[in-house]
Amino acid sequence: MKANRMEAFSDGVLAIIITIMVLELKIPEEHDWHALVDLGPKMLSYIFSFVYVGIYWNNHHHLLHMVRTMNGRLMWLNLLLLFWLSLIPFTTAWMGESHFSATPTALYGIILLLAAISYSLVQRTIMSQHSGDSRFVIAMGKDWKGKLSPFLYLIAALTAYISPWISGFFFVLVAVIWFVPDKRIEHVLKGR
Repeated sequence: MKANRMEAFSDGVLAIIITIMVLELKIPEEHDWHALVDLGPKMLSYIFSFVYVGIYWNNHHHLLHMVRTMNGRLMWLNLLLLFWLSLIPFTTAWMGESHFSATPTALYGIILLLAAISYSLVQRTIMSQHSGDSRFVIAMGKDWKGKLSPFLYLIAALTAYISPWISGFFFVLVAVIWFVPDKRIEHVLKGR
C-alpha cells in the first residue's frame, strides 16, 4: 500500500486547520483603519501559524514520497502529528486573543514542540524502511534543523513567562530555518 491515501488525508486535515484559523479572525465592528490595528495580535498569531502549517505541509509532502510501505505504526504516528497540528488553531486564537500572554504563548510553543517530536518519529519510521538505501539514510541523518527546532521550541515555551517577545523571536527563528523546504529528499530522488 502506498502513502497516497495518508497524504490525501493529511492534506485535507491541514487545509481544515488553516480554514479554522482564518475563521477565527472576526470582522471588526468599526469600518476604519484603526479597527485593523486592534486586530494586530490576532493577525500576527494567524501569520505565525499559517507559516508553520505551510512548513509542515511542504516537508510532510516531501517526506511521504519516500514511503515504501504503509503500516499501522506509520499511520498512527502520522495521526499523532496531525493531532498536535490540529491544536494549532486553538492556541493561535488564544494567543492572539490574549495579546500574547505568557500561558497561551507557552502552550503554543509546547504544541509546536510536540508536533516537531511527532514529525521526527514519522521521519525515523520512514527512514527505517530505507536501511539498505544508505544515500537516503545518510542524507536524512544530517537533520540539524530537526534536531535544533525542538530545543528552540522548548526555549520559546519557557521564555514566554519572561517576555512574549523573546518567545516570538524563537518562533520566527525556527520558521526562518524551515522556510526553505528541505531539499535532502529531492536530492536523493534525483540521484535515482
